[in-house]
Amino acid sequence: MHSPAYDQRAGLTTMAVVVVQMPPQPTEDEFYTELMLAMNYTEFEHMSLRSLRSLSRRTLSEFGTKVLVLDEIDKMLAGSPRQQRVFLNTIRFLTNDLRIPIVCAGTEDARIAVLTDPNLADRFAAFELAPWRNDQAFRQLMASFAGLLPLRRPSNLDDKEVRQRVLALTEGVTGRIFRLMEAVAIAAIRNRREMIDAGSFDDEQLLLPLVSMQVIANTKRALRRRAA
Repeated sequence: MHSPAYDQRAGLTTMAVVVVQMPPQPTEDEFYTELMLAMNYTEFEHMSLRSLRSLSRRTLSEFGTKVLVLDEIDKMLAGSPRQQRVFLNTIRFLTNDLRIPIVCAGTEDARIAVLTDPNLADRFAAFELAPWRNDQAFRQLMASFAGLLPLRRPSNLDDKEVRQRVLALTEGVTGRIFRLMEAVAIAAIRNRREMIDAGSFDDEQLLLPLVSMQVIANTKRALRRRAA
């Protein structure tokens, strides 16, 4: 809904939402480098940290950024205690300087990472994205796939068995669900079935790259118990 836009007449770029993926090492210079890359900058390799910090702040202001998203914030814990303190100071500095909402996203460790700084803990509220359950909301999600996937034959993705299989294989994690549905749709086109049903999720070679082997093993045991 808020993708970057370029005004050709004014020669200006607007980027209301900037999403930055945390670098493997939580150093200040690597963070600002990732931030500039997220804003499509490439010519800054020989800049000093001071110049890079200044350019990042100025560019965010010029682009009219309203929300800054720091993804995989839990990577901060990979750094030394000193690196973690410096990076937390960087986030605190940005919240004071930019005066825009900053969203920190990641695993449960992300919440722990932010809470290590009492000053930051007071500025952030924690929201957990719970796994999908087999309820009406999930039925609507599956029905939306049926309308979006480019298959020539109708797929009854609202079927009870299909929903159970998807949840069992993905543990209700949104990213896994989307990757799984994409993979089975591609397989349905290649094998010319042009539709998805419960049997579409039986191909282990298709599923192994998408879900853990433990999940598949547990699912197979459950299916065998039901059959018995």
